[in-house]
Amino acid sequence: MPKRRVTLAQVAEEAGVSSTTASFVLSGRTDMRISVDAQRRVREAADRLRYRPNLTARGLRTNVTHTLGLVSDTIATSQFTGEIIQGAVDEATAHQRMLFVGETQGNLDLESRLIQELLDRQVDGFVYAVMGPRPCAPPDLLRTRPTVLLQCIADSFDVPNVMPDDVGAGREAALALMAAGHREGVYAVGAHHRSERLPEGIPAGRARMRGVEEVLDEYGVRLAGTFQCRWEPAESYEAVSSLLDSGIRPRALICANDRVAMGAYQALQGRGLRIPEDTSVVSFDDSDLAVWLRPALSSVDLPYYEMGRLAVRLLVDPDRKAGVHQVPMRMVARDSVAPPAGRTDPAATRSGGRA
Repeated sequence: MPKRRVTLAQVAEEAGVSSTTASFVLSGRTDMRISVDAQRRVREAADRLRYRPNLTARGLRTNVTHTLGLVSDTIATSQFTGEIIQGAVDEATAHQRMLFVGETQGNLDLESRLIQELLDRQVDGFVYAVMGPRPCAPPDLLRTRPTVLLQCIADSFDVPNVMPDDVGAGREAALALMAAGHREGVYAVGAHHRSERLPEGIPAGRARMRGVEEVLDEYGVRLAGTFQCRWEPAESYEAVSSLLDSGIRPRALICANDRVAMGAYQALQGRGLRIPEDTSVVSFDDSDLAVWLRPALSSVDLPYYEMGRLAVRLLVDPDRKAGVHQVPMRMVARDSVAPPAGRTDPAATRSGGRA
């Protein structure tokens, strides 16, 4: 037979105090005058008996269960964003919280049921996360609960919202090329990718291109061209191949993500162009592909782990501030960027703008 759970009354009896005294000691209450000796006896008795508090019962009394819920569309099962979950779990553990993770695959009925079940378990708050920064509509059930959004653009929710700094990422990518001395023949591949579903383009792509253009303006440089394509290797291979087939040899490519860069690599190398001697390439995401491509790809990281940690840190903070909380993105420099052919001293080529 399973061993019966040790009760608070048994701890009190072992320590020679009342159940009320034992409860105050073990819950950390300091507003009662309990002698140091009595506190010691209660804690020693709890250790001897291996007492574990009934958190469900405590939650019913205090409305605090030390549990949190993370609800996402596809983040938990994505091969790219799993570090969000790891960061959230680590931060919850650091604050002595348990994190329940649920995924909806975009099914709104499932989402409602999942949130209601977490509410039935009296979680103290929610992280509501989506795959990639995009407009979304969190369920109304969350309006009256402590909630932090993660990559969810929802102006009607006056709560903290954790986002990657995609504008800063675009600046990092452009600055890497400017520092190498590139002033002409710079093309963007993928950019913000307009489609029927996203007629204005992918929000992350739009923000990154805004950062790119800010830096280019500071240096008095213009993009030589922009090629729209889906953020997949086959699509970018076709886009870059069409550019090369027209007789143009780009000096540098800014790719929308590492998968786009992979297709660009194949197109360039398939036509005998060397990276970075003939064409420099920068990208975004800093995924495993960036390390495995040859030469290794310079890519701006997506700080998924830090985003997960920040979302939970904000959620457990009673003084959390509403509004956007951006997580910086940094360039991870590798081997895919070099000065343009025939130019070896980038510092000597700077004309206006930043120095």
